[in-house]
Amino acid sequence: MRETVRNILWTPWRMAYLRGEEPLPEECLFCLKPRLPDEEAHILYRGRWCYVVLNRFPYNNGHLMIVPYIHVPSLEDLDELTSAEWMALTQTSLRVLRQAYNPQGFNVGLNIGTVAGAGVAGHVHLHVVPRWGGDTNYMSVVGQTRTIPEWLEETYRRLRPLFEQHAPG
Repeated sequence: MRETVRNILWTPWRMAYLRGEEPLPEECLFCLKPRLPDEEAHILYRGRWCYVVLNRFPYNNGHLMIVPYIHVPSLEDLDELTSAEWMALTQTSLRVLRQAYNPQGFNVGLNIGTVAGAGVAGHVHLHVVPRWGGDTNYMSVVGQTRTIPEWLEETYRRLRPLFEQHAPG
């Protein structure tokens, strides 16, 4: 009897982790990333209080996150300056993604707390996910599998110059 294969995604950047060559960091991932070179960390833009980074395990091409440098678990823990830059970078992210990919819509949101789906619950971050009418095709509906047709490095090379062009302030 032949088994049906489901939920296969081409994610070669995960192989180092699966082999144990890239263990999970002992400290907060979002506190660690700003200490790495931008290209290695996939940081698209560094502001004074927040940075913009590609999601390494995206739902769609262009899925990025706006992350405050300060390690706090929830939105209400941010000061006014950080909150203001966070929202300005969210607006910039929408402009950049519209220019780069021409999406038909966006999901913009927070998952605060583990029970709400936060993968890094101790460090609040905001997701910006571009969406297209065809991104919920038969693969995701029937096969319950999302396809990402662009390498993460290519997404980085496409978006980085646009953030430099559209930087707030």
